[in-house]
Amino acid sequence: MRWDDIDQQTCSVARTLSVVGERWTLLILRDAFFGTRRFDNFQHNLGITRHRLSERLGKLVDQGVLVKVAYNKRPVRYEYRLTRKGLALYPVLMSLTRWGDDWMDNGEGVPLEYVHLGCGKKTTPLLACSECGEALRPEEVTAQIGPALRDIAAQLENEGDSRPEIQTLLARSLADRIL
Repeated sequence: MRWDDIDQQTCSVARTLSVVGERWTLLILRDAFFGTRRFDNFQHNLGITRHRLSERLGKLVDQGVLVKVAYNKRPVRYEYRLTRKGLALYPVLMSLTRWGDDWMDNGEGVPLEYVHLGCGKKTTPLLACSECGEALRPEEVTAQIGPALRDIAAQLENEGDSRPEIQTLLARSLADRIL
């Protein structure tokens, strides 16, 4: 499969990477969360070429992650604002921040500390269960086949193509429902 077709996979990670998987994109989003909105400010902060920045901002606008809003009429100038879809990427950036703080600080400490305005205390990003609030750890979470993949598995089976990896997930999913 070509990288340009990654969004065609029935995989949420692959589809997400088709939007934010280019190396400059997450840095653009980081700056957007820090309040950067104007093209020249993005370019100055990141040191990215104008062409590459224009390309990345255009893709984020096309994907509905950012919206382009005019802030000056003569000459027309635009700024880029996060949409609800863009704001929903905040946990992703905070999780990457946590990983970088834990594993990439070179013993120098974290570059930024985050303060929760609601309580005024420093906070560390945490991935938690939406149902019970408990921290999620990989050994305590399992994947189950969802409706999209279940439909594909049924279609493949009808066509005589029984892929073992899909069948394993399907079997595990069905077993979990029975229990």
